[in-house]
Amino acid sequence: MGSPKHTEVSVARQSPQRPDADEPELDDTADPVEPEETDTGRAAADADRSLWESVGIDPVEIALPAGTGFTLRAYRPAREVTPTDVTERDQDDPFLARRQVIEEEDDETVVILDEDVAEEFAESEEEDARRRRESGDEEADTDEEEAADESGDEEVPLFLSHKGRLLLFKTPESLVSFIRSGAPNDLSQLDSWRELSERVEPADIAPLDEDTYELDLVVENLRGGHDTWDPTLLIEAGEIARDLSYALRLPAVLDMLSTGSSLDDLDEALRGTVNGGIGAFLARRRLKKIGAQTASLGWRTIVGKISAVVDWRD
Repeated sequence: MGSPKHTEVSVARQSPQRPDADEPELDDTADPVEPEETDTGRAAADADRSLWESVGIDPVEIALPAGTGFTLRAYRPAREVTPTDVTERDQDDPFLARRQVIEEEDDETVVILDEDVAEEFAESEEEDARRRRESGDEEADTDEEEAADESGDEEVPLFLSHKGRLLLFKTPESLVSFIRSGAPNDLSQLDSWRELSERVEPADIAPLDEDTYELDLVVENLRGGHDTWDPTLLIEAGEIARDLSYALRLPAVLDMLSTGSSLDDLDEALRGTVNGGIGAFLARRRLKKIGAQTASLGWRTIVGKISAVVDWRD
């Protein structure tokens, strides 16, 4: 993957000098103790995480075939989130625009053909509702309302995006510069955005291991065959792909990873292999039945669709 490159500073070694006779020799065997520097470093690390915990947003690092970049991700209840506007993005895609026209025409045809059936269904629903009201049984309606409330409370992902495109920055400095700029983006709707823009520094852009994803390695890993598959790499790829497809409104990717799909079966089997026990044995047998070529082709499509909606920023 492309982890951020760290510049190594080489220090020229000094030639050892013979100590003077009246100066005591130093004991080279003793380990140096630097409690102040160690404590300071630990305090700095704690301070960095305290910022992200305070604002409820995290830095994320994503590697794609075109390069590696930093962005931000947050989770909030669905009722509190305004989804990204993909109108402009989809209009720029002639293939998507043409497909939407075809789908609309198909929908109109279905409505005409099924008009009588729809009327009967509506009448049946109305009759059922009337009977429930007459009998005083409102339990079904209450269940529906509770289900709607629960879906609104479900936390959904948001990314640093704008008009349906993921903003990826090649350096922490460029990401911080954008955050401070006041430029429009989908995370600015969060109450904590102003606090982040006032406090964040380039040194704070240090994603945790669990927030670092290597989508650039997925296809190649799958092509290597069952014996070379990396469960951690592939499971984490599935997690970020689901988050991105939801936040960026990529229904095709969501469908490919939906429950019951072949790639979802792959994900479940991989999770089973890392759990140990008899479950891991059975999961490995399930993996053998999943075609490596099919899996790699599916993931190549997913990575391609995500890459197509990335807005790289230097």
